Amino acid sequence: MKRAIITVLGKDTVGIIARVCTYLAEHKINILDISQTIVQDYFNMMMIVDMNQSTAAFDTVVDELAKLGEDIGVMVKCQREDIFHMMHRI
Repeated sequence: MKRAIITVLGKDTVGIIARVCTYLAEHKINILDISQTIVQDYFNMMMIVDMNQSTAAFDTVVDELAKLGEDIGVMVKCQREDIFHMMHRI
């Protein structure tokens, strides 16, 4: 399974989850797990997604999610799961 970690961070506004999830659905990227929290006015979300059926290349998804984040005023990062684990290993 080709899995990726998507993180979203920024000032809370209406529609963040909807916009990100709509993008994923349009590209056949399945959400396996999702966690989101709001601390005061700041939104934080982490998703684990399955990209096996994705209709877009990984690099395209990374770039388009970053652009989507800019459009809605948050930072969206997408990383391959194995790279994420290596970066956060203690």
